Amino acid sequence: MPKPRVLSGIQPTGNLHLGNYLGAIRNWVDGQEQYENFFCVVDLHAITVPHDPATLAADTYEIAAVSLACGLDLNYANLFVQSHVSAHSELAWLLNCITPLNWLQDMIQFKEKAIKQGENVSTGLLDYPVLMAADILLYQADKVPVGEDQKQHLELTRDIAARFNHQFGKKKRVLKLPDPLIRAEGARVMSLTDGTRKMSKSDPSEQSRINLLDSPDTIAKKIKRCKTDLVQGLEFGNPDRPECENLLTLYQLLSGKPKDVVAAECREMSWGTFKPLLTEATIAALQPIQDKYQAIVADKGYLESVLKQGREKAEAVANETLSQVKAALGYSVPL
Repeated sequence: MPKPRVLSGIQPTGNLHLGNYLGAIRNWVDGQEQYENFFCVVDLHAITVPHDPATLAADTYEIAAVSLACGLDLNYANLFVQSHVSAHSELAWLLNCITPLNWLQDMIQFKEKAIKQGENVSTGLLDYPVLMAADILLYQADKVPVGEDQKQHLELTRDIAARFNHQFGKKKRVLKLPDPLIRAEGARVMSLTDGTRKMSKSDPSEQSRINLLDSPDTIAKKIKRCKTDLVQGLEFGNPDRPECENLLTLYQLLSGKPKDVVAAECREMSWGTFKPLLTEATIAALQPIQDKYQAIVADKGYLESVLKQGREKAEAVANETLSQVKAALGYSVPL
């Protein structure tokens, strides 16, 4: 039996941090052998908000290299760059023409981001979910890993596919309706400056997060300065101590120790004693990722060959789907 196909993507904007890794990437890597995986760096999505053209390409290759360093296994995954497969843009346009405008205007993320951008909000931001639908539907994905903020986008993808099949499929399914892939829940890692907010790439303060490629000195400084409270002794499960819960959870996950062991170890600790322990565990956990990353970027030819091979495999699947869509819409076949 063929393995279920999974499509997942990540934007080349900002550095990947512990929240990305512990909340999603590590679990995704641990289960990747169960699926046929298409993993893309979605650089077309990156320009739906203001971006720096001087760094876009470098950021794209960095995200690809970090993904490999985190454990992406090429025996199970095809890694490629979204813009290198032109079918993404072409299918997005075709789907635009059957997607009602009000479906896009009702998207929660568009409303939230449009408020921030004001009058300069782009058509691309409004149209982002259609491009995401094209990404998924091109590969006839069975499942798509989604977080809370992406569930509405996946529902829209299913609606678009169902609408296309109904209008143009002639009783034959052209596009597969994907299901959400709800993996074992990863850690909810919170900001180092506010234990009630998630760690985020979009936070303007670098102090709020530990990036996967931060140096040991930078990690030590961030942990030393992170927000704590004035209570002696550390504990899990106290809603009045969100920073304590967050930092203890980080220590548990990064050290690999069971929760009850960490609770007993840190019950009588001061923050001055605990922070060096957390620093040591963080540096040790990230060192293998950083070492592998450095080896990958030192061999530019290797990374380029990985992305070339991934693109070729992606194009074979994507172009077949695109041909089926165009045929259903009535386009002629090029001579």
